[in-house]
Amino acid sequence: MDSGTSRRKFIALTGAVGLTGLAGCGGGDGDTTTTEADTQTDQPADTDTPADTETPGGTTTTAAATDLGSVTVGILNPMTGSYSSLGPGQRDGAKLAVKQINASDEFNLEIDPVYEDTGTTAGTAQQAANRVVQQNGAQFVFGAISSSVALSLNEFAKSEELIYFPGGAAVPITGSACNEWVFRFETNTAQVAEAISAYTVNNLGTNVWFHIADYAYGDSVYKRTKSRMQAANSDFTEAGKTASQLGSSNFGSYISQISNSDADAVILGMTGGDLINFTSQAVDAGLKDQVNIVGPTMSFQVVRGALGSKAEGTYGGVRYNASIDLGDNNQFVQAFQDEHGGRPDNFERVGYDSVRLMARGMMKAGSTDPADAKEALAGGTFTTVLGDITLRGCDHQATNPTWMAEMVPGDGKMTKVETLSKTPGDEALPPCSDVGCNLG
Repeated sequence: MDSGTSRRKFIALTGAVGLTGLAGCGGGDGDTTTTEADTQTDQPADTDTPADTETPGGTTTTAAATDLGSVTVGILNPMTGSYSSLGPGQRDGAKLAVKQINASDEFNLEIDPVYEDTGTTAGTAQQAANRVVQQNGAQFVFGAISSSVALSLNEFAKSEELIYFPGGAAVPITGSACNEWVFRFETNTAQVAEAISAYTVNNLGTNVWFHIADYAYGDSVYKRTKSRMQAANSDFTEAGKTASQLGSSNFGSYISQISNSDADAVILGMTGGDLINFTSQAVDAGLKDQVNIVGPTMSFQVVRGALGSKAEGTYGGVRYNASIDLGDNNQFVQAFQDEHGGRPDNFERVGYDSVRLMARGMMKAGSTDPADAKEALAGGTFTTVLGDITLRGCDHQATNPTWMAEMVPGDGKMTKVETLSKTPGDEALPPCSDVGCNLG
């Protein structure tokens, strides 16, 4: 194949279809506590047209009159490396979506999943993506958690002209590095920043230290949270900023700097093992008694499960809570519990609805061609576990709600997530002009 010809164009010319599937495993469990703000049920979008048909979960999509056949979807998750504790959950959510779609008469297509490991490096992820596309004929791809990896796959999707739903959260993925082939159901750092920033500077203290993992996600947390804090309270000051390499294990020097400052709170722009190790060491050093510890991903089950009682009294953003009564979340939670014996968390819901949104885009387009699906997805409103969301036409980011929460005593093994405030989806996202993307 000529290097200047996209895989999509090649498949269209040859009629090639790849069918394969590998297995993946993993899961999570944890209790949550909700407030009144969590139990608001969104109303279905008014999208009825004569050609519409109802799909599971209440989403109205324009479907083709005939069976769309099978479509190969590449599901790429970090099963090794720094985010290997998060990847299995992401994969489990995607696998449940595939199972439901293929078992439902209301979806007139069948998904053939191909599973690969992205690791946490762009090179490994690119190789995995190439395999599912070149060897298996995938025209739709989901996955990655590292924002740096997701950014590299953005470019891959553009060059191959295929649909990509990333699992990374850094703003540039659907911001300055956006392109027409990328759509994101994962909640981005700007949306989480909107939830945690005002609460932090108005309730926990105005003198704030930032410690981040030194890569795309950490930098995005720093920039967006600082910007929102400045807007929320004129008394905000930056007490200091430090950065550690992704995968670091010893954070003692950074903790000492924060301890010796006059900071009221510290924002931790890190996740997975980095966040777990930093918080554990900070609590052991007594830092929690001096400053309020806030992590945008502190509420994740894997983090709370690893920290146990050490997470008590810390704060975090909430992208998803299994207890919310929004959209078709209740059936998702029940189906996931039946499958895995535990409740789903953020990465499970991202995998689940990213795959479902791909399918609903194809249903709406009446076609499995990525070029048709992207036109159907852009600006479309769909029912998800977070309620009715819109994939904004200007940047293809989902309009997800977010929450601020405190980690409170739970069952002795894992803290509960007590939500303190909610930011509706239409208020959580900054304008596309502010994030550097304008797709129309």
